[in-house]
Amino acid sequence: MKLLLRVLGVIVALYFIVRAVAEPFVIDMTDPATYSGDWGGPSLIGVLAVHCGPGVLAAMFLYGSVVRWRTREPVSSGHETRR
Repeated sequence: MKLLLRVLGVIVALYFIVRAVAEPFVIDMTDPATYSGDWGGPSLIGVLAVHCGPGVLAAMFLYGSVVRWRTREPVSSGHETRR
């Protein structure tokens, strides 16, 4: 169950990251008519904050999780030799 929740969390985080990367290419940042009706509109800063903010947070979360996972000490099996 714990593994399932982790996998689902990674999938959702990757969705937010891909959405954040794609958003500036989907809207025409020079034409306010293309983004004024979106969430966070009518300003460009608001639209980018709402659509890219979760992606930035998800990327930070995934980075922190990977760093924590990589620096974790390996589990001792009790079979190591003493010097």
